Amino acid sequence: WTADAQYVATASDDKLIKLWDLHTGRESATFEGHSNYVFCVNFNNPQTNLLVSGSFDQSVKIWDVRTGQCVRSLAAHSDPVTAAEFNRDGTTLVSGSHDGLIRIWDTSTGECLKTIFAEGNPPVSYVRFAPNGKFLLASTLDSTMRLWQTSNPSKCVKTYRGHHANEKYSLSSAFALAGPGGKYVAAGSEDRAVVLYDLQRRTLAQRLEGHTDTVLCVAAHPTRPLLASGGLTRDCTIRLWEDVPRTLPPSKSESQEEETRRKEEEEKNKDATLEEAEKSKKLNDTTTAYSDKDDNRKQSNG
Repeated sequence: WTADAQYVATASDDKLIKLWDLHTGRESATFEGHSNYVFCVNFNNPQTNLLVSGSFDQSVKIWDVRTGQCVRSLAAHSDPVTAAEFNRDGTTLVSGSHDGLIRIWDTSTGECLKTIFAEGNPPVSYVRFAPNGKFLLASTLDSTMRLWQTSNPSKCVKTYRGHHANEKYSLSSAFALAGPGGKYVAAGSEDRAVVLYDLQRRTLAQRLEGHTDTVLCVAAHPTRPLLASGGLTRDCTIRLWEDVPRTLPPSKSESQEEETRRKEEEEKNKDATLEEAEKSKKLNDTTTAYSDKDDNRKQSNG
């Protein structure tokens, strides 16, 4: 998507990238140059003047959105490129590949600034920048996600594993930071679930179930507590999940205290009612007594 949500770019097995006008639904531009499947494409939002694409031809290409021309081609990897994305100001971009490497590139010069890889060199299925641009979240085909510091790429600062399956497909992941329940790392999983890890503790926070096939992709809304997920062929559904504040049922002691308070209130109301009734009775008795005296006086005078 462009930052203004006016256009969307698509990557395809026909080796083409297409730009679509969302108002008309028509193709706005076509970008040609890759020699194999185009696997991923992203804008340099918010500027939206550049596109970056990754392909099974092992290259990363940068495109001028206005002219449709390839302005830079990077011989990036030795295996298919599974992810390519700009950082938030567009000055650098990251790519990931089945060759097990994550590379950070200077957008303007095409220079490789840093190369990152995990122990054992597992194939990289997905990588993206954190919203603040200071970290990278990378998924690998050993059912693991790792958080890397861009300023010190030799240091993996957090590892998320044990609750999602990713050994075959390039499954996306996301930072879900806008919900009231906390900050999470969300991942699709080959066991048909969306898995949420607590960002800081690295523990399982929740499994979202409902898909009937591998959850291929997840995306988090930047400002609202919404998460979208998409299932593979046997599922073919997109699901929206909302993080809402949970209201816990009262504990046993809280329930007992509430019942005691309710009974005390009932007793107070009952006492107040009896007191009002007693006052009313006394007032009636007094009125009757005065009335009897007046009648007696009248009879005496008569």
